[in-house]
Amino acid sequence: MRHAARARREEIVRLATTTGLASVEELSAQLGVTASTIRRDLAHLKAAGLLARTYGGAMAVVTHPEASLRQRIGEAFEAKRAIAAWAAGRIRPGETILLDAGSTTGTLAHELRQAADLTVATTGLNALQELVGAPGVHVECLGGTLRHVSQGFIGPLAEAALARMTFDRVFLGADGVTAEEGICEASLQQTHLKELMMSRSRHVYVLAHAAKLGRRPFHAWARMPETWTLVTDASATPDSLAPFTAKGVHTVVTGPANEQDAGTS
Repeated sequence: MRHAARARREEIVRLATTTGLASVEELSAQLGVTASTIRRDLAHLKAAGLLARTYGGAMAVVTHPEASLRQRIGEAFEAKRAIAAWAAGRIRPGETILLDAGSTTGTLAHELRQAADLTVATTGLNALQELVGAPGVHVECLGGTLRHVSQGFIGPLAEAALARMTFDRVFLGADGVTAEEGICEASLQQTHLKELMMSRSRHVYVLAHAAKLGRRPFHAWARMPETWTLVTDASATPDSLAPFTAKGVHTVVTGPANEQDAGTS
């Protein structure tokens, strides 16, 4: 029951962010629950600072400040854990991988603590903290200027470090991701760094739980390479996945007990 409510609220945020104003009646019909349930969801989301209520409906707070890493860690926890577990299963001994800053990539770092013969480079403080006691993992910190809100490093020093390495796989987070425009972030420095990360990596993965799909909270974008993989969770709807599969993006839907390929590039 709690999982269903969480997934429904994440979908309300996604719909409000991507389509703007939606009435209680429209949300009720689209999500298959009563209007009173939608009103409770909206009250919960308003209290969490994710939506602003208007008369008869809800509108995404597109001008809301960027959420801190601490705030994001508690969001969609089970979804992030399933995504991280799938991602960890792709990594092979002897590989050199690159982890972006973020809560989902931090969860992936947690999954890698028992790995052997692995090199992990990262821009994220939380990934570093997860791997500090992992004897089988050689850790490289890219350094740079610390963004306190995301606890990640950006800037020319991080970019210079990237230029000296190549990677088997890169795992990226996102504030939002669309099939047409790519990864959405709060600043151009972040999106430029992500583009460099992708250019230095053989395989590119974007780890994004369902509420991130189609979301455009900011105006800075990282363009995607021709081939990449979107990894999301089981609460993603067919409608939210359709633009990615139509564009030929390799799309993976994960869950606590199952996973499926939604499409391949």
